[in-house]
Amino acid sequence: MQTSTLKGKSLNELAQICHAIAVEKGFWDEERNVGEALMLIVTELAEAMESYRRQEPDNFKEEIADTFIRLLDLCGGMNIDIEEEIGRKSEKNKKRPYKHGKIC
Repeated sequence: MQTSTLKGKSLNELAQICHAIAVEKGFWDEERNVGEALMLIVTELAEAMESYRRQEPDNFKEEIADTFIRLLDLCGGMNIDIEEEIGRKSEKNKKRPYKHGKIC
């Protein structure tokens, strides 16, 4: 799949694409351990931090992409309408105080 074919896709469409690839590659042959899946997302962020620290911009961008791929795969696998959830949470955040009321 060419990257240009992914541009303009909704988050839910990307979730379905990421999930379909993960299924095809065998990552959903058994029921996923959600805790493990979440920690793999955290691991990708840690790898991004390490790339940032080492000043490796290309690898940093790749690790950020890996983070989204794993997160969207999980959304697809759990049938989470991530667009709806982001919309709902954004509306909630609009009503919160400046810096969520924290002074620091």
